[in-house]
Amino acid sequence: MTRSRPTPETITVHVPFFHVKRGGRKEMQLPPGTPPQHKTDNTLIKALARAFRWKRLLGTGEFATIAELAERERIAPSYLTRVLRLAFLAPDIVESILDGRQGPKVTLSHLVEPFPAEWQRQRDFFSG
Repeated sequence: MTRSRPTPETITVHVPFFHVKRGGRKEMQLPPGTPPQHKTDNTLIKALARAFRWKRLLGTGEFATIAELAERERIAPSYLTRVLRLAFLAPDIVESILDGRQGPKVTLSHLVEPFPAEWQRQRDFFSG
């Protein structure tokens, strides 16, 4: 048995990227300056949905306190409080999350940390 062509040498391709954590998973992202790719973060969307639902349940009086709602949801009141803050994000930030256009700083782990109440300061906080 004879070979018609010799085996080519190994080719190495370098692709610049970095890792970020999104929803407890690692995600590869391309460096700044590359065309944006819209990818929705289901973990963030789920957290937003919960936040707005909890806000509605508290606002309608179905639950009188956060502790009561947390007990019903079988979660810690501190976690409920941190996620509930998402219901007070600037509308354009919420829209960018739903469209998958949020910046790299808009992760669930970053959003459950304290952030400014004023919408313009939120925009600056999450963009910078």
